[in-house]
Amino acid sequence: MKIIIDTNIIFSCALNINSKIADLIFNSDKVFEFYSVYYLKEELETHKTKLCALSNLEETEINAVLSKIYAKIKFIPDEIIPYEYWKKASLIVKDVDMNDIAFVTLSLFMQNTLIWTGDTTLKKRVLEKGFDDFLSTEQMIEYRKNNE
Repeated sequence: MKIIIDTNIIFSCALNINSKIADLIFNSDKVFEFYSVYYLKEELETHKTKLCALSNLEETEINAVLSKIYAKIKFIPDEIIPYEYWKKASLIVKDVDMNDIAFVTLSLFMQNTLIWTGDTTLKKRVLEKGFDDFLSTEQMIEYRKNNE
């Protein structure tokens, strides 16, 4: 199954590499293919100081953790996604959180993919607009258990 990973999932994984989220990322190669946009890396870079403070890790240690996580993700360049997908995604997220436009755009572009996110506000608000291509961590765990 192809899964698009949102920034908050990677943030959580970097904070605790022994978590359920980390287990899913590092031990699901036979079940999941993870994808994201390069914006995820940019967003995490802007929050690196917060990551270091919350994790009690040095920046070099956080960089090493992020590198391990990134190795599990196929990154899709924004430029290959046609404008029509960006336009449609902007209508979905414009009054919710424009920081999520790239993830929704990638989901629309790739088709038959779901976004793995912990952002309940995003899920609730875009569900009202008919976009429901999301999975929670609990759903990911259950899917993996049933498909290994």
